[in-house]
Amino acid sequence: MSVHIHFLPDDVSIEAEVGEPLLRVASRAGLTIPTGCLMGSCHACEVEINEGEFICACISSVPAGRSQLTINLMSDPTW
Repeated sequence: MSVHIHFLPDDVSIEAEVGEPLLRVASRAGLTIPTGCLMGSCHACEVEINEGEFICACISSVPAGRSQLTINLMSDPTW
């Protein structure tokens, strides 16, 4: 099943498969999500979904049960 992913603030959209890692989806869309530890501890890869829910992209994948998902890529100048 495919999910429509919309990345903000770049206004880039792409289709992704349920279970596909978010880092891979962003890369296919031509976007980079900063990473640090790749284990979800450092939160360098933290993104916002559902306007207020924050997840670590390095340990997250496209969720099932949704036809679309908006991901807000935030920038932390200290990374």
